Amino acid sequence: MLLPPLEDEDAIQEMMDQVSGVVLSGCSLDLDPARMKLHPHPSVRVMPKRREDFDRRIAQIAIDRRIPVLAIGSGMQLVNVLCGGNLFQHVPEEVARSLHHRDAVEKNLRHVLDVVPGTRLDAIYGPGEVRVNSSHHMAVRDLARVFRVSATCPDSVIEAYESIEDDWFCIGVQWHPESSTASALDLQIFEALVDSCSREKADSSILPMSSTRRAA
Repeated sequence: MLLPPLEDEDAIQEMMDQVSGVVLSGCSLDLDPARMKLHPHPSVRVMPKRREDFDRRIAQIAIDRRIPVLAIGSGMQLVNVLCGGNLFQHVPEEVARSLHHRDAVEKNLRHVLDVVPGTRLDAIYGPGEVRVNSSHHMAVRDLARVFRVSATCPDSVIEAYESIEDDWFCIGVQWHPESSTASALDLQIFEALVDSCSREKADSSILPMSSTRRAA
């Protein structure tokens, strides 16, 4: 699918009419703190404005329509911000006794997760220790009200959240399940997204045509 120009709102809406789910991928660069009314920390390296603009538009439509979403890395951070939450700009300075979350040399840095029992993430990953890759210095600070925490790092940094609405699949993860450094378990989070999209499509197929497009 060719991406429409950001300026063509009708084309963007038409494109979103055709998708069953959205993966908001991460980026090696950062969201712009100025757009969150924050003075940028010296460690911040801002992603291109057009990239963030496009991510924001797609994410907002997905949120408004309650399209299934898997938000990864900076995508997780963005969705939290759009829903009313905020961020730490630099975990090493803003979180007391923080663990190592990013290493410029060690690309296979990993840490353990504390998964919250009874959450969707718990059902996806199952019992046993979960270890994930880690390459970030920004993180969720205050979680938006539409989400609940589903996993933290032992230093209390929020590593995953999920929608509190049973009929909206929205999971945000700070690690990168799409990376070559991910584990086989991480494939299950994509399977869960696909399953949710399939259910959404089946439900919408029995609705009148005028009802299949979610209200913004």
